[in-house]
Amino acid sequence: MLTTTTRRIASLLLGLVIWFTPVPAGLDPQAWQLFAIFAAVIFSVISGALPIVLASILGLVAAVMTATLEPRQAYAGFGEGLIWLIVAAFLVGRGVINSGLGYRVAYLLVRRFGSSSLGLGYSLVATDALIAPAFVSNTARSGVLFPIVCALAESNHSRPEDGSRRHIGAYLTMTSMAGLALSSGLWLTAMGANPIGVALAAGYGIKIDFGSWFLASSVPTITAMLVVPWMLYRVFPPELKATPHAPIEAQARLDEMGPLSRKEWTTLATVLGLVGGWAFAGALGIDTASVALLGFAVLMLGGVFTLEDLRKSGGALEILIWFAILFTMSSELNRLGFMSYLGDQLAGGLVDLPWPLLYTSLIVIYVLIHYLFVSQTAQLLALFGVFLSIAVPHVPGPLIAMMLLLATNFFSVITPQGSSCNVILAGSGYVTSREIYKYGGLITLANLVIYLVIGTPWILFVLD
Repeated sequence: MLTTTTRRIASLLLGLVIWFTPVPAGLDPQAWQLFAIFAAVIFSVISGALPIVLASILGLVAAVMTATLEPRQAYAGFGEGLIWLIVAAFLVGRGVINSGLGYRVAYLLVRRFGSSSLGLGYSLVATDALIAPAFVSNTARSGVLFPIVCALAESNHSRPEDGSRRHIGAYLTMTSMAGLALSSGLWLTAMGANPIGVALAAGYGIKIDFGSWFLASSVPTITAMLVVPWMLYRVFPPELKATPHAPIEAQARLDEMGPLSRKEWTTLATVLGLVGGWAFAGALGIDTASVALLGFAVLMLGGVFTLEDLRKSGGALEILIWFAILFTMSSELNRLGFMSYLGDQLAGGLVDLPWPLLYTSLIVIYVLIHYLFVSQTAQLLALFGVFLSIAVPHVPGPLIAMMLLLATNFFSVITPQGSSCNVILAGSGYVTSREIYKYGGLITLANLVIYLVIGTPWILFVLD
C-alpha cells in the first residue's frame, strides 16, 4: 500500500507534469496552469495524500505565488453569498440540535420508521423529496435535513468524534447526500439551475414546463430513490442494522421530553421562517444568505446558540475555507474558457456516431466533467448549450435536453464539492472526503445506468 508521503509526491508530480506540458492550441496558458494546480489538489484529496482543507489552502497558495491568479481573484470565493449561506445553514443546523428540536424530530422518525437503518434511510429520502418543490435552493434544503440526520445519528449513539460514526451516522449522511441529488431533479423548482436550463432549452425550440418535467423525471428518479439507499446499505453498511426496540425507546424519550420547550419553539419558528424565506426568496427579491444569517442571529438572540458554541464549531470554518477556495478555482477555470474548451474537445468529435451512441457518449462525458466543477449551475451555464448544440441536429431534442438537465442533478454527489448542498453534510464529520469520492462515484454510476436504461425510453415516450 502506498504511503502518505508517496501519495503527496505523486500529487505534486501530477501538477508539475501538467504545468510543463505544452499548452494545447486554443487554450489560455493561465487556464492550463490553473488546471494543473486544481488537478493536483483534487488528486491529493482522492488519493488520501492530504485532507481537503490543507489541499485547498496549498492550492490557493500555489495559484497566488505563481501569479496564476491575482490575490483579489484567489480570495473572491470568501465573499460569495453562496458560501455564507452554507456556513450559516450549517450553524443553524447545530442550533436545531442544541435546542432539542432535532432530537424530537429524530425520535418521531424513529418511532415511525426506526425498526431498521434502511427504513430510516428511506424516510430521509422521502422527506427530502416531499419538501423539495418548495426549495429552489437545494443548499437551503440540506440545511433543513442536516440537523435531522445528526440527531438521528446521535440518538443512536453514533458520533464522529468518538469513533462510532459508522454505527449509523455515516450511512444516513451518505444516503441524505444521494437523496438530495435525486430530489433536486425530481421537480423543476427543486434546484436553481433547473429553470435556467429550461430557459436555455427553449432557445432550441424545446419546451419543458413544471408538469412535463415531473412526468419525464418521475420514473427514473423514483427508481433511483428506491435503489440507491438499498445499494448504499450493501456497499457502505451501517454497523447498526436491525433496531426493533428503537421505536419503543423513541416513544419513551418523547415522553421524557414532554411538550416543546421555549428554545424548541424559538427554533421551530426560526426554521419555519427560514423555509419560507428560502422558498420565496426569488419572488420577493431576498438574498438567501441574508435569510440564513438572520435565522442564525435569531437563534443566538434566543439563547439557542451561544458564542461558546460558535467557538466550538470548527466544522463551519473548515467549510468556509475549502469550499470557498475550490469554488474560486472552478469559477476561474470556467471564466478562462477551460471548461467550454474541454467540452468542445471531448464532444465535438462524436457527431458522426449513430445518434444513440452519440447521445450516450455526450451524457457520460457531461457527467464525468463534473469532477472539475464545484457548482452544478456553473457547469450548466458553461456546457449545457455546448452539448445541446452538438446533439440537437442528430438526437431528439427533448430527450437530450431533459437528460442533460437531470444529469446536472444526479451527478452532484460525485465529489464532496460537487454541489453546495453536499458541503453541509460533508462537514458533519460522519463521512470522509475520500469516502464521498468513492461511494459518491459509485452512486453516480448507478444513477447514470438507471437514467440511461430506464429514463431514456420513458422520456422518449412522454416528451417526444
